[in-house]
Amino acid sequence: MTGSYKSRSFKLHNGEQGAALTIRVTPRARRTEFGGVLEDGTIRIRIAAPPVEGKANKALIAFLANALDVRKNTIEIVAGEHGLDKIISILGLPAEEAEQRLKAHLDQITPNEE
Repeated sequence: MTGSYKSRSFKLHNGEQGAALTIRVTPRARRTEFGGVLEDGTIRIRIAAPPVEGKANKALIAFLANALDVRKNTIEIVAGEHGLDKIISILGLPAEEAEQRLKAHLDQITPNEE
């Protein structure tokens, strides 16, 4: 990635029943963490779990639930279950609130982590 991730905004939409966001997953990473924001507004998340038998998807949902302070059963992968690019739905969480919670985590990323 080139440039500063802090100058980029991520894609977050209000769905019918909550927020929806686009995620790019990097499985088999050293640790599970936010990786910044790509130029198209997709949030990159590194996942330590391998993409085998849904382990990476389960780890992604658990990570997002913790980061957004919501229950795991309110997060659903609505597209991209078998790919690296995913659309995630967070039921009952307005886009504005999800954006604030995500920005708090993304602002903690140092440029070396990008």
